[in-house]
Amino acid sequence: MNLKPHGGDLSAIDFLDLLVLDIYGGLRHVTLPRGYVGPKLFAEGVGFDASNFGFARVTSSDMVAVPDLERAFVSEEGGQRILHCLCDVRSTEGEPFAQYPRAVARRALQALAERGVADGAKMLVELEFYVFQHVAYATDFAHSYYKLESPEGIGEHFYDQPRFGIHKGYHRLMPEDRYFSLRNQVVAQMGAIGIPVKYHHHEVGAAQLEIELDFMPLLEAADAVTLAKWIIRSVAGELGAFVTFMPKPIYKAAGNGMHVHQYLEKGGRSLFHGEVLFGLSPLALHYTAGLLEHSLTGSLLALTNPSTNSYKRLVPGYEAPVNATFAMASRAAAVRVPGYAKGEDVRIEYRTGDATANTYYMLSAMALAGLDGIRRGADPVALGFDRAEGARSFPLSLDRVLDGLESDREYLLPAFPPALLDLWTKIKREEAAYVYNAPTPQEYELYF
Repeated sequence: MNLKPHGGDLSAIDFLDLLVLDIYGGLRHVTLPRGYVGPKLFAEGVGFDASNFGFARVTSSDMVAVPDLERAFVSEEGGQRILHCLCDVRSTEGEPFAQYPRAVARRALQALAERGVADGAKMLVELEFYVFQHVAYATDFAHSYYKLESPEGIGEHFYDQPRFGIHKGYHRLMPEDRYFSLRNQVVAQMGAIGIPVKYHHHEVGAAQLEIELDFMPLLEAADAVTLAKWIIRSVAGELGAFVTFMPKPIYKAAGNGMHVHQYLEKGGRSLFHGEVLFGLSPLALHYTAGLLEHSLTGSLLALTNPSTNSYKRLVPGYEAPVNATFAMASRAAAVRVPGYAKGEDVRIEYRTGDATANTYYMLSAMALAGLDGIRRGADPVALGFDRAEGARSFPLSLDRVLDGLESDREYLLPAFPPALLDLWTKIKREEAAYVYNAPTPQEYELYF
């Protein structure tokens, strides 16, 4: 992978690659040769079938992808220069498609501005993932299994080699850290296209890594995470490795979260800095209360943790938070106030979410939950969220959080069309039924 910034010279490219988001937040693409690229295409876009992206019915699926040159970059593949552009999506009548992830994020920001609360939201996202040299999995009427291998001591081919243990990887140094070069290559590619990285390191699990991005505006952060996941997988693939962002790919090993540090700003200044609790402002506390209230109903978790595998990470006894709490410097809290962030740098960190989320929906839903807490003047101390003892637990299954999304959705409606929330619920209930109805190897061990 050889990425470069877009210099603005369209005559120097050989292909235009249009990157379009599906309902899960994943990237799809269609590629046009240079002869078909011109001003008309950038103004009018390219038609595609949105039903294959999870959004629309086959009977009304025609949509138009319009490239956004502000989110463009160049790669060189096989001697060809390819201009990659993230796209916005419109209906055939020229209106923004309301369910499209980037459109949802823009409306969430608009809701903050229209209510006079803030003129922006800044987000810093941490990406945790596992890297394996070999992956195999299958399910059928007669079998169900997965097999993983990593030279850091996972899998039968590596049992007879020195290893540091499945739970002892945090900040490991080379040579035990086998993936230092991979992370360097990934971060270099991200930097080449303007994705700011704060740092990278080995995480707790063997074969588990983290790349922490820097603060960006909400929409830009969602774009960056989406592209970063693609870059990570691509670089790993070139090195013969496989990446997963699954929340819990290994039984009883550290899970992958997607922690999000965040604050609102107005006039370029943070609105979260204050002199109340933990150096936060009253507005920041109201925002925090909104996050935790809508997490307790399950509604927010239906968008931040939208997979059955999410609830194999969110179990008691691990770092992943399962209770509605906030605290200073505690990684057991669902909302942590980082102890090292002082004064104007103060922020909150939502630690519950994971990367099975559509990042655009996740960040937008968090901002709207916080906005609802601000609107109501919700007090996290009065609600008991500052107390670890007797803390209330989140609903911890996909079906239960989807129940919450059905009953608690009013705060989302400034950005999320009801039809999108209905469609999301339907898709996710089908996923839950597929997983929950299947016998597992563990059930064979217990009951066969």
